[in-house]
Amino acid sequence: MNCLLDTHTLLWALFSPELLSARSAKLIRDPENTVYVSVVSFWEISLKYALGKLELTNVLPDNLPDVAQQMGLELLSLDAPEAATFYRLHRVGHKDPFDRLIIWQAIQYKLTLISKDSSFEEYKGIGLKTCW
Repeated sequence: MNCLLDTHTLLWALFSPELLSARSAKLIRDPENTVYVSVVSFWEISLKYALGKLELTNVLPDNLPDVAQQMGLELLSLDAPEAATFYRLHRVGHKDPFDRLIIWQAIQYKLTLISKDSSFEEYKGIGLKTCW
């Protein structure tokens, strides 16, 4: 299975794996799966860290891409066509731009989004696959 981690899922996988559901943890650890983390998540983490809304222990946001790769995660860039077509994602109530970009990438690449956020269910009708 090809999966994409939501930002909170990435942080929990790296720093608090006990917060992951059993299913999510199994999907992330399974070597048969390709698990991606979007550069959008690193942007979100960096912004929240700079604003003092997120604390990181013994690591800076700068180090997270390397930490993610050491964990076996694949990095997913945001390319120009994805950014340019982002307006096509229907606004169905969810307003967070980081979440919406991650949702858009999951739909575009046909990735299963691993997230605890139940509001993402609204996007299933337009192609989003989720699990927790």
